[in-house]
Amino acid sequence: MVNNDLARAGKMILNSKYVVALAGAGISVESGIRNFRGPGGLWTEYGEPPMNGYQRFLADPKISWERRVKREGFSKELHEGLINAKPNPAHYALVELEKLGILKHLITQNVDNLHQIAGSKEITEIHGNFSKLRCIQCNSRYEIGAISLESLPPYCPNCGGLIKGDTVMFGEPIPEDILTFCRSEIRKCDCILLVGTSAFIYPAAGFPWEVRGRDGTLIEVNLYETEITTFCNISLRGKAGEILPELVEYIKNEG
Repeated sequence: MVNNDLARAGKMILNSKYVVALAGAGISVESGIRNFRGPGGLWTEYGEPPMNGYQRFLADPKISWERRVKREGFSKELHEGLINAKPNPAHYALVELEKLGILKHLITQNVDNLHQIAGSKEITEIHGNFSKLRCIQCNSRYEIGAISLESLPPYCPNCGGLIKGDTVMFGEPIPEDILTFCRSEIRKCDCILLVGTSAFIYPAAGFPWEVRGRDGTLIEVNLYETEITTFCNISLRGKAGEILPELVEYIKNEG
């Protein structure tokens, strides 16, 4: 039997014209990817990375690349966790919402590539993708393996610019093409579905407030209360992998 909160959320979504989802770390944790902060977090175990990581990369990209290729400690465990992870029911539920024509776009803060593996098409990765490389000059993106690493650091075959991993580092601005597209989607959004995100890290954390400022609908799906919970129209408390499939079934039955 569908509970009242889930039914209310389903009706809000069905009554909306342009639904955008913002996905955070919570959805990835359900796929076995360790959190960074808190008990059991990677940074709790290994220590937080430097807040000026991007500046360090620019100062000596060769050393940064050599460390990336070598992969030890935190870097090794994170990489192994990412390549071994599989999409969970929450990822597939978002794909189904997209196929139904309900979910117009997905903005993910995760770098694990799981949304794409599950089948999401209308997606923007605001923090990049661990399986890709990016030129910091022209923003061309390449699959790992498409760029030779025989000589480090590698350079872009398109413009000659310096290449780094696509994942956004501390101190690195969000690539302008990505940020521009996200803002375009948020301007059209009248209902934002917040899945497993604390809505704490900017600029993504500002998107719900922008939608709210236009009297749009905020629907939260999260195991825990967040700083934005009290401002949401409704919060569905629990695992996204359990709640989202139920929400999709309700929408299919009522739509």
